[in-house]
Amino acid sequence: MTHPCFNDVAHFRVFRIHLPVALKCNIKCKYCDRKIGIKYHAMRPGVSNQIITPKDALKLVDSHYKTKKFKEVVIGIAGPGEALYNNETFQTLELIHSKYPEAQTCLCTNGLLLSKFARYLYDIGIRYITVTLNAVSPIIGKNIYSWIRYDYTRYSGFTAAKILITNQIAGLKACVNLGMLTKVNSVLIPGINDFHLIEVAKKIKKIGVYIQNIMPLIPLSELSYIPAPTCELLRNIRNQCETIITQFRLCKQCRADACSIPGLE
Repeated sequence: MTHPCFNDVAHFRVFRIHLPVALKCNIKCKYCDRKIGIKYHAMRPGVSNQIITPKDALKLVDSHYKTKKFKEVVIGIAGPGEALYNNETFQTLELIHSKYPEAQTCLCTNGLLLSKFARYLYDIGIRYITVTLNAVSPIIGKNIYSWIRYDYTRYSGFTAAKILITNQIAGLKACVNLGMLTKVNSVLIPGINDFHLIEVAKKIKKIGVYIQNIMPLIPLSELSYIPAPTCELLRNIRNQCETIITQFRLCKQCRADACSIPGLE
């Protein structure tokens, strides 16, 4: 089985369950506006109708495995906060791996703590990792991130971006070396990183990342004043980066509690 967010064919075939167990986040992206209690009309990352416990997450997995309605199922944790900054993530993964060791599981992360947990994630059955990497230069990154919280200290500006990017690259390398299939999500922000994403593509290709997913900015929070990129700009940047690394073009920018076949929504 392949992952619906890594493969065009699987996108229309594989059922995915996002388990919204991770509430807290250790970085503040300037475009992020996390919301809990938002019903299903708000289709974007960082949004969930509720936060569920690890035990309830297992019950949700049970409901789909027991019915056998879908032949191929992938189980993921994608927020609405940072997966690796919440103990509930690890509790959930352990419950699932104990009961369904054959399950296909994935994780989305900002990458700040990824190198620390890469081996653990591999040992507990994670084979698909997505890292949101919007810049490989702190000069660009300081315009995208307000702050990070790392080793019990809060950093901002250039320093925050440098620590984050360094850890993201180290985490991706660790996952690639372990044999995980890795994807990089990059948010296209006009005037801030649109010209820079080609450098992101070059860097992640060198590391051995499998695929890149360039997503249009949803104007929110501190970047609400920046208009979303036009379809033409998005297409042009994807085309440029595709000369370097394979591009995934079907992303739905789905919620932290998404539960469906993404290509059939």
